[in-house]
Amino acid sequence: MKRLIALVILWLLLLPAAVPAADEYGYPIPGAYEATILGTPGPLKAPRPERMSVRQLFLDISPALRKPDVFFYDEGLRCTLAYQDKKAPLVFLIAGTGADDQSQKALAMMAALYGAGYHVITLPSPTHPNFIINASRSHVPGDLTEDAEDLHRAMELAWDRVKADVEVSEFHLCGYSLGGTHAAFVARLDEERKVFNFRKVLLVNPAVNLFNSVNRIEGLLERIPGGPRKIGAYFNRMLAKVTEFYRRGDYVDIDDNLLYAVYKAHLFSHDESGGLIGLSFRISLAGLIFSSDVMTNSGYVVPKNRVLGATDPLGDYFRVAVHLSFLNYFDEYVYPYFRKKRPGLDRSAYIASLGLRSIEGYLKASPKFGAMTNEDDFILVKEEVDYLRGLFGERARIYPRGGHMGNLEYRDNMADFIGFFKQE
Repeated sequence: MKRLIALVILWLLLLPAAVPAADEYGYPIPGAYEATILGTPGPLKAPRPERMSVRQLFLDISPALRKPDVFFYDEGLRCTLAYQDKKAPLVFLIAGTGADDQSQKALAMMAALYGAGYHVITLPSPTHPNFIINASRSHVPGDLTEDAEDLHRAMELAWDRVKADVEVSEFHLCGYSLGGTHAAFVARLDEERKVFNFRKVLLVNPAVNLFNSVNRIEGLLERIPGGPRKIGAYFNRMLAKVTEFYRRGDYVDIDDNLLYAVYKAHLFSHDESGGLIGLSFRISLAGLIFSSDVMTNSGYVVPKNRVLGATDPLGDYFRVAVHLSFLNYFDEYVYPYFRKKRPGLDRSAYIASLGLRSIEGYLKASPKFGAMTNEDDFILVKEEVDYLRGLFGERARIYPRGGHMGNLEYRDNMADFIGFFKQE
């Protein structure tokens, strides 16, 4: 039973190209929510290298920072380096919302790049607690310009740590989901600082506007019975369904075979599948809110000046945080913080700054950029998919299905992914 619960929780947390794909596109899962959750069936995945030379990096970004005792386990900003034994290009890879440097998606992309002969450094998302604690100067994620500055600083320190050990011919940049949007802002900043001079920058399933995309994910919870206020009861019902299905079936292991069987049995409705994605996002958001609140001593969830130690129970704080929506976080926490820093900051103008349109001229003028996404990616509306198609032209690859990142590991997608960096 513990393994089953762990699998379902892991399943939730893993949540989190302008030429149309041909009709014969072979990715097999038609539902956007279902594709997002299930990913790519094993036989259709691109092969991975049998061995990789990999090492974990722990970066002390702010040596003077005193971390609260509740984060006793934290050893510094975690990045992962995969390195070749010869001179090669290096790709920096930024994880998506709430994901760390070793998320499933980041490791899949790392493996593909490594197999194609690249060095790779993966970084956690600025929305992951490890980044919020160690690498964010404000400890308040969500402003794309400030997040980009923090990411660029982390990349510089990571490169300083490894440059004596690896030979690099040139630098590239990639990000997925929110990390794709971040990559655009990091590239623009590097254009000014001229540290890496990225030759290629790829945005995989990016949000066109952070505020709009996140609110669409939040909207998935509106369709579950009782709405967002009943997410605890909803999760328990979903877990009970999977548990009973497992007990009645002939399953030896709790693995992808079970999940595909669940999918084929239509155990969850389309709206229930969407609810699982929304719940996964809420879990990530709760970690973000708690980490930020503790680091800033804002009193948003944890009472102001309350000192939490290594053994203090945190369950009550999690239960409060998981019932806070992104709109709560934005209107009650993020926007007031940045309005205080920037007197007169207009809410609508600030929301507009949280997306690709705010740097459209730069993106359109530079041939180094490309994008991959799906027609049915639910973090976008049709107008935004068309916007990406118009913004990047022939450098955009838009597939007919795959949901949000669901088809990432499909062999055709991975061939296009590597092909982008290989092309002159």
